[in-house]
Amino acid sequence: MSEETTLLDAVTVLIERGIYKDRDALVQDALRALLRSKPALRGQLAVALYQRGDVSLTRAAEISGLDLESCKELLREAGVVRGISPAGQEVQHEVRQLLRTREAE
Repeated sequence: MSEETTLLDAVTVLIERGIYKDRDALVQDALRALLRSKPALRGQLAVALYQRGDVSLTRAAEISGLDLESCKELLREAGVVRGISPAGQEVQHEVRQLLRTREAE
């Protein structure tokens, strides 16, 4: 019996016994346990999610378990270039418009 078969049997038994309501619940719990046991993996996940634009800097810091400044350093070390978020770009655009209006007066 292969290790893969044993793992699939374990999943089936845990669900059949009602320990987990379904495969998704089991996978979520397993992933949480994995990330708790491997802090470096949390950092890698946070970097990848931030790089893809799936999470904000604050959320990346939460995922990695780091404070904001340490998370910024983690991103720098990973070669991630931080830019202005779309919301930040909108604010920046509005500020420029206000400054132009003020200069025109």
